[in-house]
Amino acid sequence: MKAADVMTRDVVSVRPEVGVREIALTMLERRISGLPVVDAERRVLGVVSEGDLIRRPELDTDRPRAGWLGLFLSEDDRAREFVKSHGLKAQEVMTRPALCVAPETPLAEVVALMERQRVKRLPVVRDGRLAGIVTRADLLRAFAARPAAAPAAPTDEALRERIAAMLRDEDWAASAMVSVEVESGVVRLWGTVSSAAQRDALLLAVRALPGVREIEPHLGRALPG
Repeated sequence: MKAADVMTRDVVSVRPEVGVREIALTMLERRISGLPVVDAERRVLGVVSEGDLIRRPELDTDRPRAGWLGLFLSEDDRAREFVKSHGLKAQEVMTRPALCVAPETPLAEVVALMERQRVKRLPVVRDGRLAGIVTRADLLRAFAARPAAAPAAPTDEALRERIAAMLRDEDWAASAMVSVEVESGVVRLWGTVSSAAQRDALLLAVRALPGVREIEPHLGRALPG
């Protein structure tokens, strides 16, 4: 799937001269946590999110960063932080440049960018202009809307081979010493794992496989050394 498949097309956006109080009211009324700032040609200039509006003198939260983090801020950094916390218009408080994706961007890349940059939304730009926005909520809606697959149950032998391949291929299972038996969809796991986390991951991965009716784990903890 691509960004265009899940994006919200009716995007709530603001112009750079819109006041921060109006932006806050819009976000509350529309139940959104951020919105793009666009110019007259619908080109994305930046994004205003809840995080851009929580350090304000009106709330007595505009204090400079304390502790050792503050020691690394230059005079210019402090000046920019002052403008952001005291700004009265979208263009003064927005985060820029805005991280954007194209309509054809695969969702895997969209999610990776969200995680890497720690953002909750990405404007979608076509021919340099705002075409939509992908938010975490859009991704959840797409996930919830997908029908649950009901593939044909594999044979016991095919299921055993698939589990054995998973044990070989998954990096978190490298240290597990496990043999697999399958009978009428009942999976019996024998051997040792290195940790409770590895055991949980193994059981979760096996339980998710089509055709598994039940799991009988006979797994001990490997002794260190």
